[in-house]
Amino acid sequence: MNFQAVKSIYSFEMARFFRTLSQSLISPVLSTSLYFIVFGAAIGSRIEQIDGVSYGAFIVPGLIMLSVLTQSISNASFGIYFPKFLGSIYELHTAPVSFVEIVLGYVGAAATKSALIGLVILATATFFVDFHILHPVAMLAFLLLTCVSFSLFGFIIGVWSKNFEQLQMVPLLVITPLVFLGGSFYSISMLPPLWQTVTLFNPVVYLISGFRWAFFGAADINIGLSLAMIALFMFVCLGIIWWTFKTGYKIRT
Repeated sequence: MNFQAVKSIYSFEMARFFRTLSQSLISPVLSTSLYFIVFGAAIGSRIEQIDGVSYGAFIVPGLIMLSVLTQSISNASFGIYFPKFLGSIYELHTAPVSFVEIVLGYVGAAATKSALIGLVILATATFFVDFHILHPVAMLAFLLLTCVSFSLFGFIIGVWSKNFEQLQMVPLLVITPLVFLGGSFYSISMLPPLWQTVTLFNPVVYLISGFRWAFFGAADINIGLSLAMIALFMFVCLGIIWWTFKTGYKIRT
C-alpha cells in the first residue's frame, strides 16, 4: 500500500475544501436555519410530537442526512471529474498508484468533508431545538457509513459524467427527491398503508430511519435491516468501481 500516494491525494482534496471553507460551511448552515424557521414554525405548530419527540427535534436527523448525502456525492464526483476534465487523470495512470489508493484518497477526502458538514449542521441544530442523542456511537457510525457509501456513489458518478450537467443531474434530480420522500420531515407510519409499502422501495428511508434511531431510539425500519441496506449499497458501489478500473471504462479513454 502506497500510503504516501493516498496522503497526497487526500491532502490535495482537503486543501481545496479549506480554500472555500466559508462557502462550504455557510451554505449548509443557512439552509439548515431556514428549514428550522420554515418547517419548525409552519408545521411544528400543527404537529407537536412524533413518536414522543418534538417535531423540531424529529427533523434534525433528516436535515443532516439531506446535506450529508448531497455533499458526499458532490464532493466525490467533482474530485474525480476535474482530473478527467483537465487531463491530469493520466498522471495517476502513469504513477505507481493502484486503484485502491486512488479511491482511498478521493473517497476518504469526500467522506471527511461530508462528515464535517454533518457535524456542523448538528451543532447548528442545537441553537434551534433541544434534543439528546441516545446512542452517540451509533450516530457517528451511521454518519460515517453514509458518508463513505455515498462518496463511493459520487465517485462512480464523477467517472460516468461527460460534462457538468451530468455531474449535477443525479444529486439534484434523484437524491434530493428521494431524501424528501424518505421520511426526512415525517414518519412513514403517518402515510396510508399503500404509500408505506411504496416508500419501502426508497433506499434512503433505511438510512434516515437508522440514523434517527441513533438519536431517539425509535425507527420506522428495523435497525438491523437499515445496517444491511447500507452495507449492501457500499459493496455494490465498491464492485462497480473495481469493474471500472479493471476495464478502464471512461478512465483510460
